[in-house]
Amino acid sequence: MQSLRIRIRSIRSGILVSAILLLSCAVLCGCSAISVPDADDVLQHPLGTESIKIGMTKQQVESIWGKPDSVKTVEDKEKWQNKREVWTYSAQYRSIPLDAGYLSKTKKLYFDGENLTEIGD
Repeated sequence: MQSLRIRIRSIRSGILVSAILLLSCAVLCGCSAISVPDADDVLQHPLGTESIKIGMTKQQVESIWGKPDSVKTVEDKEKWQNKREVWTYSAQYRSIPLDAGYLSKTKKLYFDGENLTEIGD
């Protein structure tokens, strides 16, 4: 009877150690994919400057640049048949010496329905 209890404790300990090892491996493997950018990376691709492209949806643009500072509807019969929604992203840091997207220059994004059709300053 005593030897049976020792075997059960031994099995429980083995299962516990195995579970801890598996969990540790899973956590450590997940962290290995995280990389800290170096200074050159940050200068070349500052936060908020990821490229947006004509044809993107409003949701895609918002996921990259965040919510716009203002939204309005404009109508220009000479340029477009329909009204356009204009999202304005105001410059946050005008003194940045390179074009850092909307961080250094105010940008206006024009949407025809759900899709980005024009990017202006």
